[in-house]
Amino acid sequence: MTTTTQSHPELPALQAALAAEHAAVYGYGVVGGRIGPTRRPEAQGAYDAHRARRDALRRTVRDLGGTPQAAAAAYELPFPVPDAAAAIRLAAELEDRVAAVYADLVRAAGGTRRTEAAAALREAAVRAVRWRGSGVAFPGLVERAAAPAPPGGAGTDSDAL
Repeated sequence: MTTTTQSHPELPALQAALAAEHAAVYGYGVVGGRIGPTRRPEAQGAYDAHRARRDALRRTVRDLGGTPQAAAAAYELPFPVPDAAAAIRLAAELEDRVAAVYADLVRAAGGTRRTEAAAALREAAVRAVRWRGSGVAFPGLVERAAAPAPPGGAGTDSDAL
């Protein structure tokens, strides 16, 4: 990065959101290859939405003087995805993980970026409900309650979905 977190305290959370969007785009490539034809348009819409968010985050990081987080060549899936049922579970998992990162960005950001992060969190939560068929009380915070925080900060391994 070419700037410090002191000059742009939102930058680490923006970079984490960008990394999550890279992973979601990759993950939806897997979902699209395994999902049934009736839900394929839904997967395509989610893929497109994550690509748009990824591109917007790249621009924001650049505008703040940072170097945007690059996508990994591949990502480790959280479980095997051999069929449509597993693809649906993966799509819900992707949305949960993206929601969690946007919850962090809502905490870190202010003004317009906070509003955009809240909108992204809401969109991910809605997509997760559609995939899963049920919701959670606090989207983006579920896994925080179930798992201890990773050492060294709020980020996650960028090569794992």
